[in-house]
Amino acid sequence: MNGNDSHTLTASLNTKLRSFLKYWLPLLTWLGVIFIGSTGVLSAEQTSRFLVPFLRWLDPQISIATILSIHFALRKLGHLIEYGILAVLLWRALRGRLTSTGNLVIASLVFMVSAIFAASDELHQSFVPSRTASMRDVAIDIGGAMIGLAICWAFALRRKPQTIY
Repeated sequence: MNGNDSHTLTASLNTKLRSFLKYWLPLLTWLGVIFIGSTGVLSAEQTSRFLVPFLRWLDPQISIATILSIHFALRKLGHLIEYGILAVLLWRALRGRLTSTGNLVIASLVFMVSAIFAASDELHQSFVPSRTASMRDVAIDIGGAMIGLAICWAFALRRKPQTIY
């Protein structure tokens, strides 16, 4: 191997590492965040520890029923947001890797991977004593992924309308 070959190999590895750091590391980090959120760390009991005092600070007369409703709504909103972000990061990673693949294929892959991860996330929660698994949460997660996909699709339409399919 001469000097030019070594330089070419190093440049290729640097490009691959840069690509991994740019496209895949954020996705893998987010998957880790979702997984950690599936543990007892973000159980309803844990999130209520800071939400209830905050709501009582905002309105000392707030009823328990209102607190429970707000807590429930915020937890479900969290599902929507976390899977919307997952879909955007997965779209971005796949788009960076599969540059000649159409958006419909990318969207299908993102949808399937997000749905599988949502189901496996709820399965994981069924083994955590302070958590409960819920098919409703899987549906909410998939809804969040679809919102993320819609955002990606809208940006793709603006960028290159001729390569949508």
